[in-house]
Amino acid sequence: MIKNFSPILFLLLLAASAFAQTPSQKILRWGADAEGGAPYIFQDPVNPSRVIGFEVDLVEALAAEMNRQAEFVQNQWDGLIPGLQRGNYDIVVNGLEITEDRKAEIDFSEPYYITYEQLTVRKNTFDITSLADCKGKIVGTLKFSLAHRILEAEGGIEVRSYEGQINAYEDLANGRLDAVLMDYPIALYYGRPNPNLKFSGTPISQMAYGIGIRKEDKQLLNEINVALEKLAQSGKLREIFERWALWTPPMAEFLGDREPSTASPVSYEAYLKAMGLERTWKEKFFQYAGYLPLLAQGALKTLELSVLAMMMAVALGLLIALMRLYTPPPFSQLALAFVEIMRGTPLLIQLYFIYYGLPNIGIKLDPFPAALLGLGLNYAAYEAENYRAGILSIPRSQMEAALALGMTRLQSLRHIIVPQAMRLVLPPVTNDFISLLKDSSLVSIITMVELTKAYSQLASTYYDYFGIGLLAAAMYFLIGLPFVRLARFAENYFSFDKRLPAPAKVAEAAT
Repeated sequence: MIKNFSPILFLLLLAASAFAQTPSQKILRWGADAEGGAPYIFQDPVNPSRVIGFEVDLVEALAAEMNRQAEFVQNQWDGLIPGLQRGNYDIVVNGLEITEDRKAEIDFSEPYYITYEQLTVRKNTFDITSLADCKGKIVGTLKFSLAHRILEAEGGIEVRSYEGQINAYEDLANGRLDAVLMDYPIALYYGRPNPNLKFSGTPISQMAYGIGIRKEDKQLLNEINVALEKLAQSGKLREIFERWALWTPPMAEFLGDREPSTASPVSYEAYLKAMGLERTWKEKFFQYAGYLPLLAQGALKTLELSVLAMMMAVALGLLIALMRLYTPPPFSQLALAFVEIMRGTPLLIQLYFIYYGLPNIGIKLDPFPAALLGLGLNYAAYEAENYRAGILSIPRSQMEAALALGMTRLQSLRHIIVPQAMRLVLPPVTNDFISLLKDSSLVSIITMVELTKAYSQLASTYYDYFGIGLLAAAMYFLIGLPFVRLARFAENYFSFDKRLPAPAKVAEAAT
């Protein structure tokens, strides 16, 4: 009997021993913006629920070299450095150029990619081959990029900055721009495939992408540099760049590896095939159906955030309105100041302040609570004004009559004034909820991936702002419609002119 069980017992002991000896892998959390697009990081055209790109491959190779597990954190591109400083992730890998002003804020690893700026013009343009030729012309580029600084430093050029590269190249093809200046990887993936555009002139300037790390993380910086060196020595770094068609002469010079490339750029070719593929209506239907899980996930986040923020705004707004109307100074003045400040400053700035500013005084909120607080406080100011208007519309004689009957002011408010005011303000409160639903799209700047952000990521990957936009718009409509109908039902139910008083009902029944 013991003999029969011994192999099983041996396997169990072996498995337990192996499990006990497996070291727990550290997590390497890296921040990037998937909306930035190819070839850095973008949604996989085959499986939109996952992200791909040469920086995804790079981080996974780095993490493997460091015996860590890579974990991606979505963050708006222009908020990547503030997000790093507040500890949302360990490193930033997203085409971050090493510049002096950025080095004053964070440390950079050794460069992992060397590239340059590339001019792109229309096919029939022959008089723009350099920056000097751009003077007096309209040139598009990305906002806050090195190319933007180069164009401004050149002078005499009308610079138009864009949030995303797709719109810039579309405007160039449509004749709204004379040229576009962007990093070579972007130009390769978004400019060259367009049959109406072409590269022009020689490489402009030179830049290095580095991995951003907090200044106090010296040990992590050292680990990253060692891992990068190993990837370069082993040839893995070159393999990644060749796969994405990014092995260029400056990169070969930088790594001292001048062997001609013979590898096929399989990832680049797969990307071009996916982007240029002509699809039947049936294939398009299934393609759009494949987007639904990602959009539905964003819609649920939007709905959850909007409902909770509106509940907070309604409760806080009522409290502020009562403070302003029925409390003595300084409480009434504080309520007034709150309303004026929240209404007089943009919601976007308030979100930036709550998420990136408060950590400076020791208050660090996760993205969802920060978004909830920002939306709730902002809309509480508007709800307070709705309630104030509703309360003031109730004749003063009702309060006086309640007091004359022996009720306290608090009892009068609770049983007489506030219930009537609540009924009157239902329509504007419903309107505010619909507005809040749409304003929730702003929270994408603090790493929240809600419906609009999910739409932006998909649209920037597939160049399809129309079809995916219709899907996203339909989801917003379906989210808001039940609340609109519910509010309309409540308005009818509580409306005086549509409800007969009890004596009238009795009289009506008697007749």
